[in-house]
Amino acid sequence: MQKFFPNADIKIMNKIKIILVLFFLTLPLTSVFAHRILYAEQFYRLYHVHFNRFPEDYLENIFYLERALRADFANPLYALTVIKTREEWARYRNLFRMHVSIKLVELYLGLGSRYDKRNAYFFNAPWRRENIRSLEIARELYEFARIYWAEALKWSAQVPHTWTPLENIQAWEDQAYRIRNGLLDYNVIINRHIARVDRVLNEFRNMDENTY
Repeated sequence: MQKFFPNADIKIMNKIKIILVLFFLTLPLTSVFAHRILYAEQFYRLYHVHFNRFPEDYLENIFYLERALRADFANPLYALTVIKTREEWARYRNLFRMHVSIKLVELYLGLGSRYDKRNAYFFNAPWRRENIRSLEIARELYEFARIYWAEALKWSAQVPHTWTPLENIQAWEDQAYRIRNGLLDYNVIINRHIARVDRVLNEFRNMDENTY
């Protein structure tokens, strides 16, 4: 089975992988991995929503979902919906990859927002360098979101319309429908975030000793 890996810039991908590995090595050895995690569905089930979302919470879920995209699928008997035909099996895998890619878009946008600075106030001038670095990190994370949105579009294009959607994953079918009809477009949000980051970055870079 072909392995999945988004067509991302290698240097950036290596950087985020190092961050994820370092983060994961700090986790306690709990019962989470009491048994071997091999399949895409198993990694997907580890994804969970945190009440308070700190950077490490985003990184944890990013780790799980990126592994889900790279892992083989379990036997159709253990899919997240009932699979009866080869056509349903192919549809399920495309929907899964599309849905997980969308989740990664949301996670990278959320993580980027933790480093984003909406405005460059004059009283931030003493911390100009720190703010610039934080904004640069936010911009990189928003670019990751763009990469995964492109992946979501690719997989959704392989999900044709049907009047008999797969059970238990109707939300994924709805996402495919909304993408197909232009009702869901994360590019608009990503472009808006990046445009604002670039504007604020320029404001910080143009600060001098007379600003504060």
